[in-house]
Amino acid sequence: DVANEAGVSLATVSRVINGSNVVKGGTKQKVEEAIEKLGYKPNAIAQGLALQKTTTIALVIPEASFTYTGQIINGLLDVAKIYKYNIMLHTTTEGINEINDIIENIIKSRVDGVVIYNDKLMREELNTLTKYNVPIVIIGNKVSDAKISSVYVDIENAVYELVMKYLEGGKRDIAIIQDRKNGYSIDQMINGAKKAYATKGLEFNGYLEIPGQYRTSYDFMKDYLQDHKHDLIIANRDSQAIAVVNAAKENGIDIPKEMEIVCVIDTKYNSMMRPQISSFAIPSYDLGAVSMRVMTKMLQENTDDIDKEIELSYLFTPRQSTL
Repeated sequence: DVANEAGVSLATVSRVINGSNVVKGGTKQKVEEAIEKLGYKPNAIAQGLALQKTTTIALVIPEASFTYTGQIINGLLDVAKIYKYNIMLHTTTEGINEINDIIENIIKSRVDGVVIYNDKLMREELNTLTKYNVPIVIIGNKVSDAKISSVYVDIENAVYELVMKYLEGGKRDIAIIQDRKNGYSIDQMINGAKKAYATKGLEFNGYLEIPGQYRTSYDFMKDYLQDHKHDLIIANRDSQAIAVVNAAKENGIDIPKEMEIVCVIDTKYNSMMRPQISSFAIPSYDLGAVSMRVMTKMLQENTDDIDKEIELSYLFTPRQSTL
């Protein structure tokens, strides 16, 4: 229809749609006017096949992380829309939807690139994707390679600075509670605490591993705080920090006078909590937006000048759970 309206061949219309420079200005204008008049919208899949691209990016995230990845997804989608990319969402569910099955589906779908927010992804699985020449952007983990870039926040340094502040204030009894769903983040937090303690000539032994018989952080902390108390407990997610606050209250421990609590990842639920949890402001929207922008650059022919490891800033926000 567009070709007939503009009085040109189908090949000419295809060249204009795909941004070819070989079409003369006058002809290009006639085609563009015909497209606008008819309200024509190119089919992304058909257009992609013509260009040997699908204009589709796979996004892989754990289902359990939906509570705090919403803004990451929003940022990624906004930038994808600007650069006319479609997003194909893949979710991992432990024990149900394994990462190897998702990788197989990604390869079969011939996406142009993959953005991953999943700290359980192993190097072997990343290598499988790169063998198919698929560019990858990792959100949250600092890792890079010829076909891999990453956008992250230095959680290790954030915890290091926080723990140093408490140690310098004379508070040495600091604990970090296990987060079974985010092993990589917990490793970063522990490394930050160990580094701070080592700076002061001390050894960090405050990692609270949740025994297998406890299903939730709350169940464990309710029992644990019956005969334990710390100067500070650091949790990865605000939901865990809220569980610690509730368990502390049930054991007669005053927050923050007798024990302080901080979390790394903050969500809308914290605003409903009393006392509100002191936390780090992580730029979640920017993590998604910058990751997608890095992906668009990796999909260009010249990728030599791309920064493969982009660190975003954080800000500690004191609230009612700390003094």
